[in-house]
Amino acid sequence: MTALFCPMYGGLSDVTDADQVIQEICDHVKSRVEQKTGKAYSVFSAKSCRSQIIAGTNYFIKVHVGGNEHVHLRVYQSLSLTGTGPELISVKEFKTHDDEIDYFE
Repeated sequence: MTALFCPMYGGLSDVTDADQVIQEICDHVKSRVEQKTGKAYSVFSAKSCRSQIIAGTNYFIKVHVGGNEHVHLRVYQSLSLTGTGPELISVKEFKTHDDEIDYFE
């Protein structure tokens, strides 16, 4: 029998590899990330993520942006079907592949 991990409401999930859905979220917020960081990224590849279920979902995503550089994104996705899509909340720059994804404001 396979056991499923269900994170506690409000807690962070385990780290998982990014899938196509997470990449699509990143693609949606890429221009906003570029505005916040003042950089243009030719590489913007989601690598891994954690999620937090609240009144919607917070995604904490590690994104490869070229070389050994990564950024961590905090993206909020509302439960509302009439929402405007994922919303970039925060960006942490100067991360590496080995930096853990954790909660941040």
